[in-house]
Amino acid sequence: MLYRAIGENRICITQPTHAWVSGQMAQVWGNERFGSVAPYEAVCLGAEQHDIGWIPWESAPTLNPDTGYPHSFLEVAPEVHTKLWAGAKHLVMPMGRYAALLVSLHGTGLYERFTHWKKSPESTRVVEAFLQQEKEFQRHLINQLADDPAYQAYVTPEAIARNQRLVATLDALSLAICMGVTAQKQFEQVPSATGETTLTLMPINNDPTQLSVEPWCFQSEEVTVVFEGRILTQKANDEQTMREQLAIAPWVTITATLRPI
Repeated sequence: MLYRAIGENRICITQPTHAWVSGQMAQVWGNERFGSVAPYEAVCLGAEQHDIGWIPWESAPTLNPDTGYPHSFLEVAPEVHTKLWAGAKHLVMPMGRYAALLVSLHGTGLYERFTHWKKSPESTRVVEAFLQQEKEFQRHLINQLADDPAYQAYVTPEAIARNQRLVATLDALSLAICMGVTAQKQFEQVPSATGETTLTLMPINNDPTQLSVEPWCFQSEEVTVVFEGRILTQKANDEQTMREQLAIAPWVTITATLRPI
């Protein structure tokens, strides 16, 4: 769950919805400066489904008693979200092996980049066990894909690293877009045709639904993404009430248009 402010209220946006925005951008990513997406279908699928593991939690979100709202994805304990990430690959595997690999790599990459879990001995134990399990899965799947002529070119260390960074970039861009961009934001280590670069995202005329991207990283002259959320107008004192309020909360559809400067 993530949030977008709307006056005094919150728009609740699920993790799979935000990942859908990542997938929309993946489909139109790339140009002479940023190269192409390859293997195209599998990478687009991996980007779109990178948060599929959160579906069970999003179906019955837990309450943050300090806020009166569902926990945001940043507030969920490692003991909970490692189980969600551990299950993600199995949900994607029936759709495709390379997409499942990217989803697993995205999960381990998050824990390797954001290490707040190291502050607790119990969290450290849980996350390290998760990382060991996922990396074994990744090694097995990479070896399997390397024997498939359709994927041999895309499981080299260089190709995997590029696609892992691309999914991470799309994830970060989508989070910013869904939560609402109110000031300039920069995204580093973005894969380009010749290496890596930094992207800058800014609202146009202070409008979070109209955004500029520099340098331009898409195929078309502008890109519009769409996503949905539910408007919560009141806080809850208990989990059951929160879930009931969320179930009847009005839906809202939001679009954001990206343009070059």
